[in-house]
Amino acid sequence: MNKKIFIFLIFLLVVPTANCSELVNLSGLSIGLDNIDNDLSSPLQILLLLTILSLAPALLMMLTSFTRIIIVLSMLRHALGLQQTPPNNVLIALALFLTFYTMQPVWQEIDNQALQPLNNGEITTIQAAQLASQPIKQFLLKHTREQDLTMILDLSGKEIPNSTEKIELISLIPAFLLSELQTAFQIGFIIFLPFLLIDLLISSTLMSVGMIMLPPMMISLPIKLLIFVLIDGWSLITYALVGSFF
Repeated sequence: MNKKIFIFLIFLLVVPTANCSELVNLSGLSIGLDNIDNDLSSPLQILLLLTILSLAPALLMMLTSFTRIIIVLSMLRHALGLQQTPPNNVLIALALFLTFYTMQPVWQEIDNQALQPLNNGEITTIQAAQLASQPIKQFLLKHTREQDLTMILDLSGKEIPNSTEKIELISLIPAFLLSELQTAFQIGFIIFLPFLLIDLLISSTLMSVGMIMLPPMMISLPIKLLIFVLIDGWSLITYALVGSFF
């Protein structure tokens, strides 16, 4: 089995603050990892791989920049006044490629810290998973607002840790999603403003000349598209989205 594919998908299963020697303790029955000297067995690797593949879409939304990007692109479409253009498949494909670009430094760090040592036989799969979870955790912390993280910790009844290393992913992930939603809506509001002004200007002009029966959208839509094309709007939005993560 290709270890690169396996460790790339498994790295989030091992929380850095977790004690791997006591994964399950139920009615005196303990299942741990102390007896694993070198690596996980092949059947266990296949089981974990299939499990994570089924959760891949959820992991993509929870642990990457995909959420912010797709929300902003969707709000841009609504700001232009277009309902199904570009289609959802096109927006999702563009969001996926932009996600790859923004997450490339994180994946490169995972490759250097975990994948390469694992392929060279310097560390075990469990150690590689622990090392691989650190870059993604740093990425989540970098783009998580402090107030969102504090709120999640309060809801869970946990005390605020003294250092970021003690923050668990189970608390960090929902805080990250809340921060991404907040940031995406802020960007969307800025995008909406110029198009809203165009709609108001067109509506006022039509009312002033007595053309009440003419829908303002028929006039404002081509004007908004023309302005968006002239300013090279797609390039500006793409550059702004990718740049917001660096």
